[in-house]
Amino acid sequence: MRVFRGVPKRAIDSVALTIGNFDGIHLGHQAMLTRLIEVARARGLPAAVMTFEPHPREFFTPAAAPTRLTSLREKLELLLIAGIDRVYVCRFNRTFSQIAADEFVTRILRDGLAVKWLLGEYALLQRHAPFAGFELCALESVESGGKRVSSTLVREALAAGDMDLAASYLARPYSISGRVMHGDKIGRTLGFPTANVRFRHNRPPVAGIFAVKFHVADGPTLNGVASLGTRPTVTAHGGFRLEVHVFNFSGDLYGRHVRVDFLMKLRDEAHYPDLETMTAQIARDAQDARRFFDLPLRD
Repeated sequence: MRVFRGVPKRAIDSVALTIGNFDGIHLGHQAMLTRLIEVARARGLPAAVMTFEPHPREFFTPAAAPTRLTSLREKLELLLIAGIDRVYVCRFNRTFSQIAADEFVTRILRDGLAVKWLLGEYALLQRHAPFAGFELCALESVESGGKRVSSTLVREALAAGDMDLAASYLARPYSISGRVMHGDKIGRTLGFPTANVRFRHNRPPVAGIFAVKFHVADGPTLNGVASLGTRPTVTAHGGFRLEVHVFNFSGDLYGRHVRVDFLMKLRDEAHYPDLETMTAQIARDAQDARRFFDLPLRD
């Protein structure tokens, strides 16, 4: 898969295209991508996606913007798995936001990408399609449990701590990926060493203590218990941190890229009067996660 930052002034070949934020790559997105790839393969065209960075709502109203389900890297990884050939990542700024519809169609879709087939907002684009030279196909929604699957629906399931429901909308467990970095080593002093995973979300859509799968790039997949939150017992002004205590593992993970799958929420994050009380709760969390995985309660 080739990734382009922006759109060229003049296309060198034609594409089949769909446009969107694709946050989470949920069932609705997956249906769009499947349709796009089917048409692209039948017509001998590259299957291309145009997406935006940052999310338009993050640009216009950053404080009120929705939480990200996927970082840009995670989104690109999922598009690669889906079979997309090209991704055009357009920087969303004030200049881009002020492009008129006519100019967008002619300068970007017609001249820059030479779109021959477009899966997009039918009512918005139908009057432009004939003179721009592409065939337009309308988007179709996907329902689950009588509800239209959307990024908002996934966020609602995660906020409620229903990891199974969120996974049903995503067709996979909700996950966060990042690189293992050095932390403050508090977990090690308490007897529960953790991998400190640095991630690039603006803020996560879920918080608490979880039973997780821990996937190491080009390495093993392990079970563990994770804390995703602000660590109120340790600091009063902390940002979100993802720390994973991995079961039955010894070794150096620093610098490794990992993916953490959130399988079950055990509880909300809490503030404790001292580290001793917090350590006792961590021990109970580890046991609960081991029970979830049907593991011995101790290594």
